[in-house]
Amino acid sequence: MDVETACSRSSSICQIGIVGFAGGREVLTYESLIDPEDRFDAFNTRLHGIGAKHVRGKPNYARLHGMISAHLGGRVAVAHSNFDRAALGAACANAGLPVIDARWLDSVRVARHAWPDLPSHKLNVVAAHLGLEHRHHDALSDARVAGWTILKAMDHTGIDLDGWMAGPWRRQVAKSARSPWPTPAENGPLAGERVAFMSRHSDPELPAIVADAGGRIMSGLGETTTLFVVAAARPFTFGIRRSANYQKAEALIAAGKSLRILSGDELRALVSAGAGGFKTN
Repeated sequence: MDVETACSRSSSICQIGIVGFAGGREVLTYESLIDPEDRFDAFNTRLHGIGAKHVRGKPNYARLHGMISAHLGGRVAVAHSNFDRAALGAACANAGLPVIDARWLDSVRVARHAWPDLPSHKLNVVAAHLGLEHRHHDALSDARVAGWTILKAMDHTGIDLDGWMAGPWRRQVAKSARSPWPTPAENGPLAGERVAFMSRHSDPELPAIVADAGGRIMSGLGETTTLFVVAAARPFTFGIRRSANYQKAEALIAAGKSLRILSGDELRALVSAGAGGFKTN
């Protein structure tokens, strides 16, 4: 499955695509535009081409929750990174609906283990490597490629679905078990970024998302930090802006350091977009 979002809030799903597989072939396709009941940011619209005029009169997430749950619930659900799963969870929470009960598999992590020599494991790069037709940032096309990534990886490695669900990366995780932060992937949209959190507990999924995207998590804000995540969403409260770390970050920026202050939602959008060209105000 794959989703596209209208703005930096991960709950703002404006399109969803689901492709069902059984016996090594496609057996179902489902796609819908969704009224996110939220603003559309120009950055997001440039990525996927969806704006407010396209979702006018379309159902909101609450109306589609039952259908989406019927397709994904109780099954292995594949998404390329944790962004789509987190967005779906945020939409459920925003609508006051239960989180969809699925067994999630990250096709980014599968691709990294199946084809470690690829220069990147973004969906468009993996699609090109596998010879798959692909329209990037179209939810149905992205969902299809994520599913085929798993099938191709099973053929390429001989690891079946149960094996991928068990995780051939567990040995790598065990090596870093003494570290409070997950080990960063060798490459990804955040490769080279050094990320600090004002509070790691404000969004407990973010450290894994950062590490999966290649970002290195710092124990605290310092002169080498490049991304500083201060809250789940904008606008930042007066208390945050008056905090010692926020003021330290502003001082580092004023001193010419390459540092950006982000919300958790903006960081998710950054990872989803592949990092390039993302702007914050």
